[in-house]
Amino acid sequence: MGLLAWVRGAQDSVPAALDRLGLFIAAVQARPPLRARLQACWALLLETVDVTTLLADFGFAPRTALLSELGARLRERLLPHSPETIDAAELFTLALPSAFDAQWLQALDAEMLARLQGLLKPITEATPEDAQTPSPQTESPQDAAAGPTLWQRTLLDAMTYCAGQILATGFAPELRLRMSAQARGQQPFHALIRDVESLRVEVLHPLRTPERLQATAQQLRARLEACRAAAATVYAHFEDEGISVGLVFRLRQLRERIVRVRALLDCVLAPQRAQAAARLLAQLVQVQQQRRSLRALLATNASLLSARIAERSAETGEHYITRTAHEYRAMLRMAAGGGALMAPTTLLKFGIYALALPPFWGGFWAGMNYALSFVLIQLLHCTVATKQPAMTAPAMAAKLHELGAGEAVESFVDEVTHLVRSQVAAVLGNVLVVFPAVLALAALLAWVTGAPAISAAQAGHVLQSLHLLGPSLPFAALTGVLLFASSIVAGWAENAFVLYRLDSALRFHPGITAYLGSARAARWAQFLRHNVSGLAANVSLGFMLGLVPALAGFFGLGLDVRHVTLSTGQVAAACAALGWQVLQQSAFWWALASLPLIGALNVGVSFYLALRVALRARNVTGVERARIYAALRARWRRAPLSFFLPPRSAA
Repeated sequence: MGLLAWVRGAQDSVPAALDRLGLFIAAVQARPPLRARLQACWALLLETVDVTTLLADFGFAPRTALLSELGARLRERLLPHSPETIDAAELFTLALPSAFDAQWLQALDAEMLARLQGLLKPITEATPEDAQTPSPQTESPQDAAAGPTLWQRTLLDAMTYCAGQILATGFAPELRLRMSAQARGQQPFHALIRDVESLRVEVLHPLRTPERLQATAQQLRARLEACRAAAATVYAHFEDEGISVGLVFRLRQLRERIVRVRALLDCVLAPQRAQAAARLLAQLVQVQQQRRSLRALLATNASLLSARIAERSAETGEHYITRTAHEYRAMLRMAAGGGALMAPTTLLKFGIYALALPPFWGGFWAGMNYALSFVLIQLLHCTVATKQPAMTAPAMAAKLHELGAGEAVESFVDEVTHLVRSQVAAVLGNVLVVFPAVLALAALLAWVTGAPAISAAQAGHVLQSLHLLGPSLPFAALTGVLLFASSIVAGWAENAFVLYRLDSALRFHPGITAYLGSARAARWAQFLRHNVSGLAANVSLGFMLGLVPALAGFFGLGLDVRHVTLSTGQVAAACAALGWQVLQQSAFWWALASLPLIGALNVGVSFYLALRVALRARNVTGVERARIYAALRARWRRAPLSFFLPPRSAA
């Protein structure tokens, strides 16, 4: 470990590292006693350390489960490791921990490897077996015809172990049942071990011919490709039936093991064994760097799930984009209904806070209030404006795939205007209705009970909390993050509902059909299949709005949420409590001025985050942003009202 750290040096120059390695070789060659000690140490290392763990298992999870691999990587990063082990993989991690090691290993030429071979090979060999068992780094081209070596046998053992893991994964029922019928019929995994053993016989048999060896190797390569193709058919099943991150992780492990077997096979057949071994070790260093990365693990295994969530959100988001005057008026009606239903929600929030419950239970019941209101709005086919951006952003990202000619850019600008106009209609419908609705409900409560819905002190506190120069705008941005998070929960819930075929389970479960009847169970299954995404989004958003401030207060963070519709209702409740004199208070006007910015941050932050996820999930790159921005500016100069009002004709 110390020697290799000295070879690396400052890790800024590969030639300098190779020069230091050359100096070390020359220094040891000039000292015969030191060379003898080094050779004895190297022989003992080869005798006691199991190299197959490095070649066959390094870089792979011991159990094909994402959470266990995440825990293993955390332990790898946080806990120190001991060199007192016979596991070559652990020693490899300690000796070559830097990405720079891959660079100087790949730069080793034949001359340097020959010098290293001469340094480590004993001058007087005790047995013929020792003469044929040089180390991976000390194999010379002339030794290729001397028969099978320890290095080749180690490579073959590693291939056998790796092929066994491929076979076990390919036979796992979660994967096998999701493969295509054609892939299952071809049974590519059945003969994999036999092909590996056939290669072993050809390599180790003293009377083998090059033609037979190449034919056996080609057969093994074809078998590996057939296994890879069979496993790839599972992704088509994911497209139709939902995605499991755990299964995606197993598929990636399977594919990487197939790549490892190919690399080991190339190393077995390589005429320049020492150079092939150096390249293999450099590849393992790169594997080690990837294995240490938590971000790479989560990103690679969640990419397909993100894509599926974005696709499902895009399908939902299309319903929130209005393109005609008729659709625009329908959006206004839906938003007005949502604003009317949010009025009692606003006053119930004040009632819950008046109970002076403990922080958690106060947040819980506030979240329950929000969740029930959002679900009721969904069931009555109304809408809350701030929930739309996280759904419409993936729909816009899907259209970026089609950009090419100028007509496509103009079409995309049309979609942007439709989206902005739809969002403006939804926000205005919510805000312009919730304000008078809260005023009317507050007046009704005051008439019935003889006291205002909230006290004057509470009203003053509401206006101060919504002050434009206070923390309202950062809290509005946080609310946008929560709105985006609810869309992720919605996509995840719908994917899980489809993946585990819960609609079919509800339709045919004996207990459910006995209680509801077959026809009613089928209707419930169909209802949940079409509404599970919205229900998950509404319930999760409601509880996040209620519980996040309570949990943040537990940690002393002092965070809160600012939802434009609820904030407008709170301002209306304050106006009802204070009467006409509220118009003489500057706090009212500051709070009123903050409402448009709160709405813009709610909408903008959630849309931006959802768009970023959708663009990454759909691999949308190379979009000419300057051309899009220029087209948007031209549309704004030419027809600014198109961003706010629908066209006069349906066309």
